[in-house]
Amino acid sequence: MNRRRFLSVAPAAGGAASVSFRQASGRAGGTRAGIGAAKAKMVVGCQRGPTSDEMLAYFKRHGVEHICGHPAASGEKGYWDRDDLMRLRERVEKHGIRLMMIEPEMSSAYIARAKRASIMLGRDPDRDRQIDFVCKTIRAAAEAGIPALKYNLTVLGVVRTASATGRGGVKLSTWKYSEAKQDPPLTEAGRMPAERMWERITYFLERVIPVAAEHKIRMACHPHDPGMPPQGFRGVDRVLGTVAGLRKLLSIKESPYHGLNFCQGTVAEMLEEPGKEIYAVIREFAQRKKIFNVHFRNIRGRRDDFVETFPDEGDVDMWRALLEYKRAGYDGMMMPDHMPTHPDDPAGRQAFAYGYGYIKAMIQAAEALG
Repeated sequence: MNRRRFLSVAPAAGGAASVSFRQASGRAGGTRAGIGAAKAKMVVGCQRGPTSDEMLAYFKRHGVEHICGHPAASGEKGYWDRDDLMRLRERVEKHGIRLMMIEPEMSSAYIARAKRASIMLGRDPDRDRQIDFVCKTIRAAAEAGIPALKYNLTVLGVVRTASATGRGGVKLSTWKYSEAKQDPPLTEAGRMPAERMWERITYFLERVIPVAAEHKIRMACHPHDPGMPPQGFRGVDRVLGTVAGLRKLLSIKESPYHGLNFCQGTVAEMLEEPGKEIYAVIREFAQRKKIFNVHFRNIRGRRDDFVETFPDEGDVDMWRALLEYKRAGYDGMMMPDHMPTHPDDPAGRQAFAYGYGYIKAMIQAAEALG
């Protein structure tokens, strides 16, 4: 994008969100360590772990002052209580950073490695026990002043094929359905048609969302990465791998505390023409106030055939995308995610530092436009 277009394309932002993400944090637990409430606007964020003093210092050096944090593993207890989360919050705030979100040990891991596998496997009575652990973590988050949890409801995890090579020799995460091997043909979950997937998802939401609403904790669900053709993959129908599937998800237990960890890259991967279609999808969910967190990343390609790129070289106009969030009043975190990797940057810190600067500059430019 040329400089003239960058500075002239945006009109003034739309109205503010009905509930500011950081206002929610203040209501939940007040401000601490001199970190006051800020006016509603997007901020650069990150979800990388561990949430150690070293990593927190790295975040602070690169202008990342809002994060999704990672408590120590819950161990045999299976959940975190208020004291566990307060210790994490105090560690984070010691570095002048705000703890905006945690994950209740429901990551994007493949089902055999998932901490709370019984939820999607439907294994009773362990399913109810694991859901109860999630509810206990929600209550603890409210007591500790952490306004949101992000989570996944997946069986396959993140599925990819052999990586591609990008600029400077980086490796780009890649998905080509035509080259993917369904081996073995089924996962440990067996056949998971759409009806069974929706039953497992609904069972979870009906028990968790009322607890989240009671305690005013936002629950942000990540889409399935990537979406799959209608016949599914390894016997699994990825029902959260389409925009229609995300709409259906949000229609179950409607609540202002039930929304999306909106992975822009994953949603772009669902589309036939991401460079044309993604902006309307952002607008739809942002205007409905259903975006609670954004993974602000880019891809090149289309559904069933794409590579993940640096943010400045994919098919999505990231400036145009950011303006859609701004116009809708989104005021949460904008996170780099799935950055390209290189042997000279084994921990990925160079790549992510690039992402933080890219996002921060865009936010500042958008704010300067009013």
